[in-house]
Amino acid sequence: MDKSPAYDPSQAGKTEQQTAGNNVPKSGQRPDQGTAPTSDNWSTSPARQTLDDRIMEAPDTLGAKHRHPILAQPPEKFTGLKLTKPATVAAGIMAVLKSGAFAVDYEGPVRGTQALLKMNQKDGFDCSSCAWPDPDDHRSVAEFCENGAKATTSDAQSDPVGPEFFARHSLADLSRMTDRDLNNAGRLTHPMVLRPGATHYTPISWPEAFELVGQELNALPSPHEAIFYTSGKVPNEPAYLYQLFVRQFGTNNLPDCSNMCHESSGAALSNTTGLGKGSVTLNDIYDAAVIIIIGQNPGTNHPRMLTALQKAKRNGAKIISINPLHEAGLLHFKNPQDFMNPLKALGTLLGDGTPITDVYLQVRINSDQLVVRGLMKCLLEAEELNPGQVLDHHFIRDYTTGYAELVENLNNTSWADIEEASGLTRAQIQEAANVIGRHKRIITCWAMGLTQQKNGVYTIQEVVNLHFLKGAVGIPGAGLCPVRGHSNVQGDRTMGIWERPTATFLDSLAQEFNFEPPREYGFDVVEAVKALHDGRVKVFMGLGGNLLGACSDTEFVAEGMRKLRLSVHVTPKLNRGHLVNGEMALLLPCKTRIDIDMQKSGQQFMTCENSMGVVSMSKGVLEPISDQMLSEVAIVSGIALATLGEKSTVDWVGCTENYDLIRDYVARTIPGFEDFNTKVRHPGGFYLPNGPRERNFTTDNGKANFTCTPLEKHVLEPGQLVLMTIRSHDQFNTTVYDYNDRYRGIHGERRVIFLHPEDMAERGIREKGLVNITSHFEGQQRHAEKFIAVPYDIPRGNCAVYFPEGNVLVPIGSVAYRSNTPTSKFVIVTVAPVELPVGTQLPTGQQVAVPA
Repeated sequence: MDKSPAYDPSQAGKTEQQTAGNNVPKSGQRPDQGTAPTSDNWSTSPARQTLDDRIMEAPDTLGAKHRHPILAQPPEKFTGLKLTKPATVAAGIMAVLKSGAFAVDYEGPVRGTQALLKMNQKDGFDCSSCAWPDPDDHRSVAEFCENGAKATTSDAQSDPVGPEFFARHSLADLSRMTDRDLNNAGRLTHPMVLRPGATHYTPISWPEAFELVGQELNALPSPHEAIFYTSGKVPNEPAYLYQLFVRQFGTNNLPDCSNMCHESSGAALSNTTGLGKGSVTLNDIYDAAVIIIIGQNPGTNHPRMLTALQKAKRNGAKIISINPLHEAGLLHFKNPQDFMNPLKALGTLLGDGTPITDVYLQVRINSDQLVVRGLMKCLLEAEELNPGQVLDHHFIRDYTTGYAELVENLNNTSWADIEEASGLTRAQIQEAANVIGRHKRIITCWAMGLTQQKNGVYTIQEVVNLHFLKGAVGIPGAGLCPVRGHSNVQGDRTMGIWERPTATFLDSLAQEFNFEPPREYGFDVVEAVKALHDGRVKVFMGLGGNLLGACSDTEFVAEGMRKLRLSVHVTPKLNRGHLVNGEMALLLPCKTRIDIDMQKSGQQFMTCENSMGVVSMSKGVLEPISDQMLSEVAIVSGIALATLGEKSTVDWVGCTENYDLIRDYVARTIPGFEDFNTKVRHPGGFYLPNGPRERNFTTDNGKANFTCTPLEKHVLEPGQLVLMTIRSHDQFNTTVYDYNDRYRGIHGERRVIFLHPEDMAERGIREKGLVNITSHFEGQQRHAEKFIAVPYDIPRGNCAVYFPEGNVLVPIGSVAYRSNTPTSKFVIVTVAPVELPVGTQLPTGQQVAVPA
């Protein structure tokens, strides 16, 4: 491990203080990030010419489950609903108990505790769930949250899923298991193959598996008939090799989970700030005077963020939350770490916790764009009354363009339109603006509640406009903070997992590896699914993830998957996406971050990039449960060797034996990674360059660009509602750990729909009554049957269901403007009650009325 030409042996054995340098700041400081640009700038890419914007015909979402023996959707069986009052406090002692229970139930007290105590430590492994950053300086003994504990103990599960398991269960049988039971079955232990005409997976050797992939890829008339999907869980080293292999094979068909989540953030930020990433550090969160949380539920999706918000609150910050639901994590927080402090434990146990939100705007789905405009209109009015005291005219004059046009756009937006669309009053928006108006140290955090809206890109551009008005970029305690929901989804994009690579990046690959990379743009997720459905794609490879479960229009995706010649799934555990295939399929079991990865040169580590641009090492701590599991690096290299043979100039064998060689490649081809092997060995890692953080806006014109976004009114027909899909507390992305969503008062069930009580009464729907849901798009309909209606505090005219169960309702052609992201946060639906036969009862737990 210490023989890499990029590794400085003189640093070995030195303490953190001796090696960290200026790049790892202490609390209250900002990092020295260097000056090299990163390579994810949308503005350097030409206008997209390959976007497939056809309105595809709706699949038969009702008949599919009867026509195909292998179910693409989760089975329609109920698991026992119990309702309790929604929580108003997140975390607390229950989170501690749940974390411990997951670790013990999955792995026992010794193995489970060993894993948790090494998670997110500087000498341990990076959590495989969300991308919230770890503290730069001191880290607690238990530097994890409840959801991280679930993800880690699930990854570490020692129950084997091997040849005996697949001999007992056909694919049709497996498809009738719930998503929870598929995941909880255990870890895949052997490579498995589905032969043409077979009903069961059977064992296959690794050499034969690699050979099969190589043969099928090389038999394609064009490399563009293959698609190579990537999960955000994949660390940097295998991600870099994966994109390199795919481009040497001859295509840019590299869709990834970014296309379905923060693609809208990249599209909005790159042309306005010059970088498709956020511009804050964790220390900035602590130092902020105002934090706006919009379209994000940190209590469920990024629980460790609550600790940072608590620290900010104790430092005097005000928090504004903008969300259609009142989420527990945005109301109060009891920090589990406080239970370890004798001075705080009793007060934490008995008290209400730290109040999080000062102003809560319960906005209607997909109307955040107008709310942010309303905030800016209030700021302009305050500036007229208090010249020079509200807006930052120095920043606007010296750094920006487009201010006059923005003001005109705001003046042309009426308060009547804002109030009608948002469901908020002018006075409510004014209350939030009064908090913002007095400060410059402002941070706005957002997640998929914005990015998956129809006008998500425009909403984020309005957020950027707000920050430019206040000069709230590039100073301590201020900036833009898209919070990534997957642990290395930002790093994968940095490593080149992108269907639209920049010319600069491709030129670097060409020079380093002496080949001509393809220049034609590849398929993003939506385009890839349309190509699958058309039969234009014959081979699909997924490096992690679950495209079937994650993507919109479940039955449409399934129809495309069934037309494939070969599916290749690199995965540690089983999911529904592994069951719906064409002629052949491979399951290739890989190690997770928690597994010790021994190669010829010794134990290896990998690296990940968090939401704030910190790259740090991740090193496994548990012995793998099977010697048939390979690392993702070894699997990618094996497939590359079998496919490319002597045509490739990459040292695939050397990369597998010593991952330092991969990092040397990265250091020479991606700006910001110079001396990669040396810097990443510093405890805590290092920060990547970030121009906007230093007020260096690397847009095409070198300015921070105000944007005049278009505004579209979405008019609903009588009886229609706007639906969004959401996560439950006991799931991570498409991975379901259990059937509970305790913060929202849901226990033992996932087939529920949250509705406003008046919308229920208007439709004759009773509490816990059964309903069918129909989505409407361009004259087409899609259907989801048998959901239990739950009255909830949600804006009138809005409703919500969990995904992946609700994805069947999201049309493949319904995408966000510019980013092509599926609109899972804007689905027009009708909901109708179902009359059950007399005497029919749903399986339920103890019934407790839910106050709306």
